[in-house]
Amino acid sequence: MKKIFLTFSLLCAVSLSAFAQSNKVVIETEYGKIVMMLYDNTPKHRDNMVKLANEHYYDSTLWHRVIPQFVIQGGDPASKHAAKGQLLGDGEYGPRIPAEINDSDYHKRGAVGMARDNNPDKMSSGCQFYIVTGKLWTDKELDMIEMRLGRKLSATQRETYKTQGGTPHLDGGYTVFGEVIEGMDVVDKISNVARDHNDRPEQDIHMLSLRLMEDKSHGKNQKEKKTKKKHKFLGIF
Repeated sequence: MKKIFLTFSLLCAVSLSAFAQSNKVVIETEYGKIVMMLYDNTPKHRDNMVKLANEHYYDSTLWHRVIPQFVIQGGDPASKHAAKGQLLGDGEYGPRIPAEINDSDYHKRGAVGMARDNNPDKMSSGCQFYIVTGKLWTDKELDMIEMRLGRKLSATQRETYKTQGGTPHLDGGYTVFGEVIEGMDVVDKISNVARDHNDRPEQDIHMLSLRLMEDKSHGKNQKEKKTKKKHKFLGIF
């Protein structure tokens, strides 16, 4: 099955000075702003997102797959100029990213994961990602998921899925590399729009832009350093 369902080595070196700006990404949409924090313990996925943000790759791509109480997915390059009703989800940009699946990053509500096809190594798409909306789960439902996955959820995971929600059945299958820290109301609005039989919104919803947020504290520190250097040159101490 070729279609990416929910579905790189480092793709491109990102300068330390550039990445020091922020681990946060802001997405502008017609429905408002979504702010995501990228995790440092998934560096290949983090750096890939930084690279694509710096290239302005995501600008004008669509949220092409939205499912209430599950996920919203976007980033297909074919979506930038897609005709109304066109089936999307097969598009790729750049090489796949090696999986960085771990037990500490899981599919809680607001989690950001990379889509993939059914490749055996669980390598991620180079561009398509999703945000989890999810639902609340009961202990009985979580027990059934554990049996199906053949793995145990931690006590923290179980409590999170019962009180905050998520999509636990995706754990272990896809790399989670960040989370939404602002704008989940926007994600919810997008996930609940009218959609066609392929789960594509009937009215296009764009990522108008996706950018790294400026790290204000970093800028402040740099400014302070410059000020101190200037004062030292003038002999003010």
